[in-house]
Amino acid sequence: MSKLYIVPTPIGNLKDITFRAIEVLKEADLILAEDTRTSGKLLKHFEISTHMQSHHMHNEHKTVENIIQKLKTGTTIAIISDAGTPCISDPGFLLSRACIENNIDIECLPGATAFVPALVNSGLPNDKFIFEGFLPVKKGRQTRLNLLAEETRTMIFYESPHKLIKTLGHFCEYFGEDRQVSVSRELTKMFEETIRGTAKEVLEFYTNKPPKGEIVIIAAGKK
Repeated sequence: MSKLYIVPTPIGNLKDITFRAIEVLKEADLILAEDTRTSGKLLKHFEISTHMQSHHMHNEHKTVENIIQKLKTGTTIAIISDAGTPCISDPGFLLSRACIENNIDIECLPGATAFVPALVNSGLPNDKFIFEGFLPVKKGRQTRLNLLAEETRTMIFYESPHKLIKTLGHFCEYFGEDRQVSVSRELTKMFEETIRGTAKEVLEFYTNKPPKGEIVIIAAGKK
């Protein structure tokens, strides 16, 4: 019986892949990959020869119907992103929703995702939190920040290194310079780093030391 497997892949350290993830990727008929070049290196490392097909944010609206038809004919498909769990700020949601609408089984494997270790490393309350992902770049950004300024739960954001300074500056402006934040970058990699402090302190740190790599920001909620 056909099924869509949602398979997490390592966010940096290749040892973080699970035995089950490797097994599913080897046994699937087709792997949907966000970037076949990036995923090709991962598959080669684990000696996985399953055929890949590109599936990313720029083509997923066009490819979903064709993939659903393949699943209906008995094809077993696994979807992976460049790193972490598909559908979490990555392609996959449109396909999973289409599978549900067409009564096609979905199975999501547990595994790597960046925001969990960043949240735990932050030292900020993690009994209640919200995941914001990437803030709007332009339209809607100010409105979103105004709403989040009143949020009492710990907040999780993804950000690119070249926009981190801008975002921390906005946190100082909308949340206040004394709001506690934690910035984790390059999680699970050789140069993993977590910087904690007030929004002003962390902004000053990265102003003097421009960041590199994948970044997760954890911000305390309003007291």
